[in-house]
Amino acid sequence: MNVGDVRFAAERLEVFVASVFEAVGVSVEHGRLTARRLVEADVRGRTGHGVIRVAPYVERIEAGGVNLAPNIRVTHETPTSALIDGDNGLGQVVMTQAAELAIAKATASGMAWVGTVSSNHAGAAGLYPLMAARAGLISMYFAVANANGMPAWGGTEHLLGTNPIAIAVPDADGSAFVLDIATTVASHGSIKVVAQAGEQMPVGWVVGPDGEPITDPDRVHEGSLMPIGGYKGSGLNIAIGLLAGVLNGAAFGSSVIDHRADLSVPTNTGQAMLVLRPDLFMPADAVLASISEHLAELRSSRADGTPVRLPGDRAEEVARDNTEFGVPVPSSLLSILNTLAVRLGLEPLCH
Repeated sequence: MNVGDVRFAAERLEVFVASVFEAVGVSVEHGRLTARRLVEADVRGRTGHGVIRVAPYVERIEAGGVNLAPNIRVTHETPTSALIDGDNGLGQVVMTQAAELAIAKATASGMAWVGTVSSNHAGAAGLYPLMAARAGLISMYFAVANANGMPAWGGTEHLLGTNPIAIAVPDADGSAFVLDIATTVASHGSIKVVAQAGEQMPVGWVVGPDGEPITDPDRVHEGSLMPIGGYKGSGLNIAIGLLAGVLNGAAFGSSVIDHRADLSVPTNTGQAMLVLRPDLFMPADAVLASISEHLAELRSSRADGTPVRLPGDRAEEVARDNTEFGVPVPSSLLSILNTLAVRLGLEPLCH
């Protein structure tokens, strides 16, 4: 938490965000679900995909870029797979339905792959496999990002986005290993957080056409995002684009619409989720116990006895703190939200 942040109970934030969406024509059900996913991201410290997205979402909704009465439906299905057409509905709503279907199918059949087409930005990637982990299932999530800011390794044209991957593996203690990463060094959400805080980006996030680092977040458009791990990250990014975009008939490469620059054209965003039951090869109890043992071994592998922090551990710590003391909202973001509320005739979060 930074100086100047104001804490709000997650429930209060959800009600406020839902009221904003409802004020611009979103249905009560879809508004509440989208609000829940955005606030969940903030609760777990994924602030680049939390309530910082409310104003941009509203801007896109008001420009006609989102279908507020989508016919979200399964267009192709087998016992272990499905394709969901989001009909340009809000991404959190589309992806939540996809996750719930994948969880149901995997529970019944052992595994399931569910993809989306005509979806939208769905926020923090880790939230969806975490839904599966809380049901005792293993899951992987992939998405094609909503803006291109990086060339393929060795290329010059921006044909790739931040394309995230998230993996959640439950353990015997009711917790989970949760990896949630962009395949670029920094996501657009992280850059947005830095920009709103009036800070500079670290060297290595964005590189200019001259090969020199760009650290001013307002100059991101002048350069290229950098992939994690050099050519390996670029390859992983492309693989995700093929699996979550091309396989579904969704946008990838030059067909990706920058949802920040073009507010009215549907993005045709694609996502995909693989869910597995832990008992595919051994009894579930034995698998989960073994997972717990290995994670414990990794956490205790430091010579001075200080626990090693694994993916997902910090998010759980932050979630406990934010649940108890409230979700911190930076003053600059709070001002934006309150101004938006007043414009829509709503009660501000605070005065």
